[in-house]
Amino acid sequence: MSVEIGMQAPDFELEANNGEIVQLAKFRGSNIVLYFYPKDMTPGCTTEACDFRDQIQQFTDLNAIVLGVSPDPVPRHQKFVEKYGLPFLLLADTDHHVAESYGVWKLKKNFGKEYMGIERSTFIIDKEGNLAKEWGKVQVKGHVEDSLTYIRENLS
Repeated sequence: MSVEIGMQAPDFELEANNGEIVQLAKFRGSNIVLYFYPKDMTPGCTTEACDFRDQIQQFTDLNAIVLGVSPDPVPRHQKFVEKYGLPFLLLADTDHHVAESYGVWKLKKNFGKEYMGIERSTFIIDKEGNLAKEWGKVQVKGHVEDSLTYIRENLS
């Protein structure tokens, strides 16, 4: 399954780095930046997380909540949050069920090796829970600014 612009975003429940169970539907009334990334503590993922961290006040000012999702387990997420002072929740999709429902669990190739993993992707979900914007194969540089601009110009 994958999602389409204008469709209701697939709801889910995942455990967050702080141990709480997060349900997407509980954030109705706020815009949501749901970003999927491959792995905590890796260079690209760290840069992306820190870029979101550095712009969090601008997202907050736009009534937008940032949620990061990867297949890493909760303890690894918590170490990542503590090491980089991340002010948003990281969700543990250890069975990649949510990644599959959003169409971002894909065959990847690296140094000639094929494996399944997360394709770095971001979804903007509006206050009613509908998918408003999607970026696949995200390039980290400039992506957080693109997300802010989209929300500012289309959802605020």
